[in-house]
Amino acid sequence: MNLFFKLSLLALVFCSSLIVRSENIVVTSPDQKTTVVFKLDTQKGNAPFYSVTNRGKVVLAASPLGLEFENQKALQSNLQIVSTKTKSINSSWKPVYGERSQYPEHYNEVIIELKETTAPNRKFSLTFRAYNEGIAFKYNIQTNQPVVVSKELTGFQFDKDYTSWIARLAQAKYFKGSISKTGRGCERPYVIELDQHRYIALGEAALVDNARMKFDSTEKDSLLLVAAMDSKSSYSSSFSTPWRYVMIADSPGKLLEHNYFVLNLNEPNALKDVSWIKPGKVIREVTLNTTGGKACIDFAIKHNLQYIEFDAGWYGPENNIASDATAVHVDPARSKGPLDLREVIDYGKRKNVGVILYVNQKALTKQLDSILPLYQSWGVKGIKYGFVNVGTQESTHWLHEAIRKTAKYKLMIDIHDEYRPTGYSRTYPNLLTQEGIRGDEESPENQHVLITMFTRMLAGAGDHTNCYFAPRVEEKMGSHASQMAKAICIYSPWQFLYWYDRPEAASQQKLGGGTGASVIAEVPDLSFYDDLSTVWDDTKVLEGKIGAYATIARKRGGNWFIGSLTDEPRNFSVSLDFLNKQKQYEATIYADDELSGTPTKLKISKQLVTSATKLQLPIKAKNGVAVILKEK
Repeated sequence: MNLFFKLSLLALVFCSSLIVRSENIVVTSPDQKTTVVFKLDTQKGNAPFYSVTNRGKVVLAASPLGLEFENQKALQSNLQIVSTKTKSINSSWKPVYGERSQYPEHYNEVIIELKETTAPNRKFSLTFRAYNEGIAFKYNIQTNQPVVVSKELTGFQFDKDYTSWIARLAQAKYFKGSISKTGRGCERPYVIELDQHRYIALGEAALVDNARMKFDSTEKDSLLLVAAMDSKSSYSSSFSTPWRYVMIADSPGKLLEHNYFVLNLNEPNALKDVSWIKPGKVIREVTLNTTGGKACIDFAIKHNLQYIEFDAGWYGPENNIASDATAVHVDPARSKGPLDLREVIDYGKRKNVGVILYVNQKALTKQLDSILPLYQSWGVKGIKYGFVNVGTQESTHWLHEAIRKTAKYKLMIDIHDEYRPTGYSRTYPNLLTQEGIRGDEESPENQHVLITMFTRMLAGAGDHTNCYFAPRVEEKMGSHASQMAKAICIYSPWQFLYWYDRPEAASQQKLGGGTGASVIAEVPDLSFYDDLSTVWDDTKVLEGKIGAYATIARKRGGNWFIGSLTDEPRNFSVSLDFLNKQKQYEATIYADDELSGTPTKLKISKQLVTSATKLQLPIKAKNGVAVILKEK
């Protein structure tokens, strides 16, 4: 038995059931850097508290624990420790796809059994885990009667008013604030800078059947945050809450590199056959006619894309409850058609290009059980869920049940709008990606993308709806090279490209509903997207400052892809010492160049490099650079 559990004031004793009274229970991470302490505070009626330190410095001061129930006494005081059960895990696992080909899973765990010393003398337990990447805990409630959790009493107590990055909706704009300015309904993960070499992220993992949690400030203590549920959560028998976690790293880049931590808090893959789950690049089809669909497939073949997606309107007005997602009835406000969807799907099959269909929540709620076997029979590869309800326990349960149902019919999923992941893709990897992000539809500048990268992207894959030729690239966002860099930096197994762009063969159709798109020019720039991967064997964050700059390197096979974004002008200077020292590489560099004369003002250059090379390029404000390194 490992010696990472210590019972203060007592000799160390390990067994499956251990009687303890008021002593601290301490769990330390495998690398000995992070410690979480649980205690019952005798000065506050034996109420439960926890605290967290990292390298001897306070991360969270004594923070309250507990649950409030409807029509029952709260679990928050008059408690006694009954027993502790300990476990250590040191292993790794291979995802179906990911930002790495293998993820470490190394932690120390204690389950603390507690009971009330006064009526009704209920029993429950708390599970604490300490990882090298952070700590996590959850409540385990034992009951054979219906229970309604009306409020969570979990707190996160800070000792100073640290800098933080706040967004109160999943697709809202982030702003730089502090603990005291958190307000109500702060999104998770919630990233906080404790000092120059210590960053944390508060969050939620394994949200499957509960109401969503966000973070609220408290009126009495501006440095105390509480876990605020969107609604009550009802249970008919024993249950566990989702995990509450605190990721800890010495830089924003390390937080991002360690985002597998959220996956680790979820159950392993539940699917025996995953051969049908295939990530890839996607182009959105917006003409909603047969000609446009086939043109997108032809473009996909020519430019190494694996899917096309028919967007809203193919089965009628998406917000009309009468629209029938089992049949093709093109919304006249978006397109005049005609659309023979089955013909396009069959055409794609012959060309090895899959078709994804968008379905709005209104039709999903009404017709999910009908459309799943139907779409499978048509040969559809996946569904993009639109405008799903999120937040309440009912919405959470429905959505995750819908993910499980689609797996039975071998359909992959992209969830759009306000849904943010909490790691369920580990358990059901047919959930490839999701939005819950302020993507290109909102025309974010590089500065905001550089916040998103170190906040939202800690939660998991993000569909950023990348565009390239649309005027907004130069008018509102960054630059063409930064669009390329973004496609490397923002991870999504289904990477939507050319979001507001369409092939020339589909360009004659007049579109409605605000879906107008720019024509894709056949310029050398496209070679980048032709070569781009969407899943990776390794990922390294080479540098990063939230809202300022970042450089990420990702490996696929023998090749590496580097994306660098910046807000302010800076010199791009990156050592390639992570390359195979026995190999030589051809570097193709995609950089912004106003004098290049191409329609996209992009300069493409090549040079031979090795692991001893240091790439250096000047980058202008709100620009970027993308590099592909191919083994020679």
